[in-house]
Amino acid sequence: MWSQEKQDTEPQDNPVAEDVKVGLVLSGGGAKGLAHIGALKIIEESGVRIDYIGGTSMGAIVGALYASGYRAQELDSIFRSVDFDTFIQDQLPRDAKTFYERDDSEKYAVSLPFDKFKIGLPKGLSKGQNFYNQFSRYTSHVNDINDFGKLPIPFFCIATNIETGKQILLDKGYLPEAVAASGALPSIFSPIELNGVLMTDGGVSNNFPVKEIRDKGAEIVIGIDVQDSLMSGDQLNSVDNILLQISNFRTYNAMKDKIPETNIHIKPEIMEFSVMSFDKADEIIASGEKAAQANYEKLKNIARRQKPSKPRPRIPKNDETLLINSLVITGNTRYTRAYIRGKLKLKVPRVTTYEKLNEGINNLSATGNFDRVSHRLVDKNEGKELVVNVKESDNKMLLRFALHYDNLYQTAALVNITRKSLFFNNDVLSAEAALGDNIRYNVDYYIDKGFYWSTGLKYSYTNFTKAIDFDFIGQFGEIPDLDINTIDVDYTDLNAQVYAETLLSQTFSVGLGAEYKRLRIISETFGQDENAVPGTVFDNSDYWSAFGYFKLDTYDNKYFPTKGLVFEGGIHTYLFSSDFTNDFEEFSIAKTQLGYAAPLSNRLALNVSFEAGTKIGNASLNSLDFLLGGFGARTINNFIPFYGYDFLGITGQSFAKTTVTFDYEIFKKNHLNASANFANVGNKLFSTGRWFESPEFSGYALGYGLDTFAGPIQIKYSFSPELDQSTWYFSVGFWF
Repeated sequence: MWSQEKQDTEPQDNPVAEDVKVGLVLSGGGAKGLAHIGALKIIEESGVRIDYIGGTSMGAIVGALYASGYRAQELDSIFRSVDFDTFIQDQLPRDAKTFYERDDSEKYAVSLPFDKFKIGLPKGLSKGQNFYNQFSRYTSHVNDINDFGKLPIPFFCIATNIETGKQILLDKGYLPEAVAASGALPSIFSPIELNGVLMTDGGVSNNFPVKEIRDKGAEIVIGIDVQDSLMSGDQLNSVDNILLQISNFRTYNAMKDKIPETNIHIKPEIMEFSVMSFDKADEIIASGEKAAQANYEKLKNIARRQKPSKPRPRIPKNDETLLINSLVITGNTRYTRAYIRGKLKLKVPRVTTYEKLNEGINNLSATGNFDRVSHRLVDKNEGKELVVNVKESDNKMLLRFALHYDNLYQTAALVNITRKSLFFNNDVLSAEAALGDNIRYNVDYYIDKGFYWSTGLKYSYTNFTKAIDFDFIGQFGEIPDLDINTIDVDYTDLNAQVYAETLLSQTFSVGLGAEYKRLRIISETFGQDENAVPGTVFDNSDYWSAFGYFKLDTYDNKYFPTKGLVFEGGIHTYLFSSDFTNDFEEFSIAKTQLGYAAPLSNRLALNVSFEAGTKIGNASLNSLDFLLGGFGARTINNFIPFYGYDFLGITGQSFAKTTVTFDYEIFKKNHLNASANFANVGNKLFSTGRWFESPEFSGYALGYGLDTFAGPIQIKYSFSPELDQSTWYFSVGFWF
C-alpha cells in the first residue's frame, strides 16, 4: 500500500484534467479529536479540496461543522469558546430552573433510579442537552437539509446500534440528532433513540470509516487518526485505565487494518492526553497542525491534481431574530401541550432569538421529566415552524444522597426518596432524612404548573444543640444566677406549610401560604429532670401564621456568584399560639434581602448584599427574634449568618446588615474570597433611625472554596474587632 500512496500523491503530467475526489476520515477520540481542527488548518493551507467527509464521535462533530460550511479557523474559535464541563455534565443555566427545581438540584450529590424500589444506574452522566442546543444553533443555516450529501461538503457519520453492536451509517435526517448519536460516548452521554433504534457512540463499531467513504466515491482518502493506543503495563494502574484498555482492543486492532487503506495517514502525537483533556485544547490543536505539516508535500501533490474549490458562502450570524409562527409538539403522552408550552415560554406567533429559544428548551429539560428534548426549525412561507420532540422519562422514582458538615448541624448524611407523577403528571413527592449528629427530616409535595399557580405542602423537623448567649432567653421566667455567659440550648422546630406560588418569569416568583409551627427551646444547664424544673423550658408553643413572599434570583451560581441579582422579601404574621409563655399577642416579622454580583475581571468578582428585618407588634416574645452569627447557606426561622460571631451570637427584634465579598477564582473551581460584614441589631431599630448609624457589630473573613460535584468545600477564618477573637467556619457539601 506504500507504493499506492506514493503513486496517488506524486505530481502528474496533466493534474487538472484528472480532478481526483478526496475523502476525509476523522476518527473518534474525545478531547483528542480537537487535533482534527489543527490538521484541517494545514489541509486548507495546502489547497486540497475535500469532496467527502466521514466521521465518528468527536470526528463526526468536527466533520459535520466543517461540512456545513465552517472553515478551520472558525472551528478553532468555536471550540476554544466552549465550556466543555457544561457540555459534559449537562449543567443547565441556573435561570433555566424554577425555584423548586433549583433547591432540588443544589442539594444532592448522587441520584439513582429507584423504580419499584430497585436501585438502578443512570444511562449516562449527561443527556447531552447543552451540546444539542449549541450544535443546533451552529448548524441552523443548514437545518432544512435532510440529505447530508447536499451539505456544502457531502457528509456522513457512524453510530452504533446498542442492541446489536452493529454500525449504523447516518447520512440523512436532522444533522444535530445524527451527530449527537454518533458522539454519545458510553457512560458519559445517554444513548440516543432515532427512528426507533437506540444508538450510542460510533467508535464502538467503526471508529475509522475508510471503506464507507470510498463507497461514497472518494478516490483518495486522508485519514486523521486520534484513536487511543494500547497502554503499557505500568499505565494499567487503575480501574478506569483497565476498562479503557479493554474497550480499546477491538478498535485498536481494527485500526491496524484500516490505516493501510488510507492514502495519507495523519497521526497526531497525543498519547499524553486523555479523552477528557478538553482543558488542553491549545496543545491538542497544535499537535494536529504538526502532524499534518509533516505530510504537507503529499497534500500539495493531491491539490495539484484537483480543480480549485468553489468559494464557500459566508455563514450568516446565528444571533439574528426568528419569527416563529407555529409550534408542533410530538412524543408527549403524560405531559400536556399546555405544560410543555408553558415551560418553553412560547406563544406563537412570536419574534424571538436563538438565545431565548434555547432558554425555553433548557427550562423544559430542567424539569427532569424528559430523557431528551430535541427541536428543529422548519422554514415556512412566512417565518419558521418550531418542532419540539420530547422523550418522556420512564423513571418516576429516585433515590438520592448527599453528605454535609458544618459548625452548627455537624455531620449529616442525607437520604432522599423522590416520586414523580404520583397523583398528577406534574407533581413531585419528596421525603428525606438527614442522619447524623442532629437529625432532621423534610417531606415536600409540589404540583408544578409553571406560570400558573403552583401549589405545595411542606413538613420539616429540625433539631440542634448549641451554646447560646444569655440574651437569647429574654424574660422567660426566673433564671438562676450561675455566673455564666452561655447556656446549652436544645432547639427543635417542627414546621408545616401549605402554599401557592406563581412565576412571573423563570427567575421571579410570588407566593402566599399558611403555616403551623411547633417551637421547643429547652436547656439542661440548670439540671432539668423529667418534671422540667421551672425556668428550663424557654418555649414550648404551637404557632399558626400566614405569610407572603417574593423572590427574584438571577445569580449564576448559588455559592460563588459572579453575576446576577437577588431581591427577596416577605412577611410572616403570627395569628395564634398555644402560648406557653402566657404573653402571646399577634405580631409580624418582615425581612428583605438585596444582593448584586458583578465581574471585575475574568477571575475577580464582587458581591454586595444588604439584609434587613424587623418585628412588628408584640415585643415580649423573643423566641422568634433575629439571631445573627455563623456561616451558612440554609437557615431556619430568623437565623442570619454573620462573620466574626458564633452561630446565634447576636440577638434582637430588628437588624440591618451589609456584606461585601471579593471572590477570586485562582484556577478553575478554586476560589479565594475576602468578606466584610457590618450590622446594627436591636429593638425598634427602624422607627428610631438607629439602623443608619455607624455599625455596632462587624466581622471579617478570609476563605477558600472548592466547587465540586458534591457541593462546595469551604473554609473560612473570621475575626470580630468588638470581641477581639477569631472564629473558624467549615463546610463540606451541599447545604440541606
